[in-house]
Amino acid sequence: MATVTHLKKACTVNPLKMSQPIGGALAFMGLRGSMPLLHGSQGCTSFGLVLFVRHFKEAIPLQTTAMSEVATVLGGYDNVEQAILNIHKRTKPEIIGLCSTGVTETKGDDVEGYIRLVRERHPEVADLPIVYVSTPDFKDAFQDGWAKAVTRMVEALVHRPLPGAVRDRARVNVLPGCHLTPGDLDELRTIIEDFGLRPSFLPDLAGSLDGHIPEEFTPTTIGGIGVDEVADMGTAGWTIAIGEQMRGAGQALHDKTGVPFHLFQRLCGLGPTDDLMMLLSEISGRPVPAKYRRQRGQLVDAMLDGHFHIGGRKLAIGAEPDLLADVGGMLHGMGAQITAAVTTTHSPVLADVDTGEVLIGDLEDLERLAKERACDLLITHSHGRQAAARLGIPFFRMGIPMFDRLGAGHLTMVGYRGARDLIFALSNLVMADGEAHHEPTPDTWRTPHEHGAIGARTEGDIA
Repeated sequence: MATVTHLKKACTVNPLKMSQPIGGALAFMGLRGSMPLLHGSQGCTSFGLVLFVRHFKEAIPLQTTAMSEVATVLGGYDNVEQAILNIHKRTKPEIIGLCSTGVTETKGDDVEGYIRLVRERHPEVADLPIVYVSTPDFKDAFQDGWAKAVTRMVEALVHRPLPGAVRDRARVNVLPGCHLTPGDLDELRTIIEDFGLRPSFLPDLAGSLDGHIPEEFTPTTIGGIGVDEVADMGTAGWTIAIGEQMRGAGQALHDKTGVPFHLFQRLCGLGPTDDLMMLLSEISGRPVPAKYRRQRGQLVDAMLDGHFHIGGRKLAIGAEPDLLADVGGMLHGMGAQITAAVTTTHSPVLADVDTGEVLIGDLEDLERLAKERACDLLITHSHGRQAAARLGIPFFRMGIPMFDRLGAGHLTMVGYRGARDLIFALSNLVMADGEAHHEPTPDTWRTPHEHGAIGARTEGDIA
């Protein structure tokens, strides 16, 4: 059991944490034809826009109500109204996802009331789905914003099934946490479909931010789950929620529709994937396909090969709670020691992390702990690269943002194949670092005295 500690520093240095509004905005990007809208200043939106563009290397749909100082003081109705009307006229979205920011939350704007008034005054947007979620960036973190947005989608968009409605037992709702990449969702989709089931992901970033080029340009999201499919999620046979952050959304869907849900706090590694396979086999009534039995054997072999390089490593990891618990749990199972753990926000899953203490802090705290505790492997997002260079230890990039490497959206850690590839990537990183700093050569085997003697004999021989 880990102790969770929250340091009360005067300021954050080299932030690990990202804000709630952009977490909520990213969740809305998993809906088809969506336009996320941040209710705040232009700077709030431009920061998130740049972050996502650098991470995914894709065009990102994100708009703002462009609140000025005067508008903030007087109230933001006019800005919300104009933003909704402009977006509806110019981009024709299927849904608008509206997230608040710190400045408008401090003012106390009644955004739900604003939306009702806009619908009354403008019949053309009366039926346009507009989902509002409160995500002040002066509290909580990226993971919390994502979780709140998905819960609000369930509450606002999913229809209650009619009395006596028959459930579609072959349909499975999947509520993925923000720590899963589009590549993870593609892998999960393949696994679930191989059991003869039909998954519906909410949100579905694999459809909108997987790096494909559409046939035609659209100013909204280019894929994802449709509003109509979300509305029918109450007819599914099961819901699978992934990550502690998705417990609230899974419970909300269950309370509204009666669909039972199963929460996986982890899906990286041998044990969690075994549990997933058993659940899917039970739901579908089918045995686990032979291909996954072979993949399981490949993962076990990768664990045997990789433990020589990962086992015994002193790991420093900085990530959102669910990502920290997932990856940290898998590496601890391979013999790594989680010596320094820093996260962004409180979560029940932190108590189960296999370490003595989890600190809610920043990358400065992570670097300090890694130095004090002689860590020899650092895992966090791209902002940790300078710390790793100063510490002189291998650095593995994981999480958002990852702006100095390509393919961030396709990295996969779930399932047998995802865990296998993660083990190989980490082991190869450690091996490459060893070759760079500790590769033995004939000269490294000799003492300084032997170097001098060999040099003198060579010069005499030449003379």
